[in-house]
Amino acid sequence: MQTFYTQAFEIRKLILESLSEAGSGHTGGSLGLADVFAVLYHKVLRHNPLNPDWVERDRLVLSIGHVAPVLYATLAHSGYFPVEELKTLRKLGSRLQGHPGRDFGLPGIELSAGSLGQGLSVSLGMALADKMDNKSRRTYCILGDGELQEGSVWEAIMAASHHQMDNLCAVVDRNGLQIDGPTEQVMKLESLENRWKAFGWNVIIVGGHDQTALIEAFESAQKTREKPTVILAKTIMGKGVKSIEDDYRWHGKAPSKEQLAVFLEELKISRRYD
Repeated sequence: MQTFYTQAFEIRKLILESLSEAGSGHTGGSLGLADVFAVLYHKVLRHNPLNPDWVERDRLVLSIGHVAPVLYATLAHSGYFPVEELKTLRKLGSRLQGHPGRDFGLPGIELSAGSLGQGLSVSLGMALADKMDNKSRRTYCILGDGELQEGSVWEAIMAASHHQMDNLCAVVDRNGLQIDGPTEQVMKLESLENRWKAFGWNVIIVGGHDQTALIEAFESAQKTREKPTVILAKTIMGKGVKSIEDDYRWHGKAPSKEQLAVFLEELKISRRYD
């Protein structure tokens, strides 16, 4: 089965470079999701970078808007806009703000995200509209695990099951960390598998850096009928840069120019083991 580790490496490299240039932003979660995004944009999604508003495209909603760097890097790497524009991340007047915004005119953005807990409800609305219009496209929603502490998420989970939204797939970035520390210390989430199942979802647990397993999980979700699917992707915050992996302090911190050089070398070393 074809995998996309080279693409994930390039996405991580672009993430680090853009964040260092910006001097602020969210490094840990962005690096951790690179494999998920590489698989989605190079294998799973129906999309066309040359026609971003293609009416038959699948939609990807980034509910955890603060990991915008991974979305921006993936879109640029896929050809939605020039890679050079990533250097404008978080700068005044840039189309690449700290959280994705549709009003800025950046192609490939489906939702203005920022306030956690809203993305799944919007994704449900998109999927329900497609059902009503007999459209075959699918909606994918990327959630953080800490975000699941928002009550509005569970309202959407319940409604999606009720409406049998088999064209909706949620992906939870299950790295076990949030801005204040481990999720299980801040607000216990486990057993996530049992909770989603109790709300009527098809649940798939997968290693978030195992691209073959990720592809199989998405293919299984596409075949599931009469219920939505959630993929609980077990990831490592800061994946690829050993010195910051699994460190919640890098949730919202960008590398300095000096750290960038070190991190890029670590990234090259980690690539040898993919």
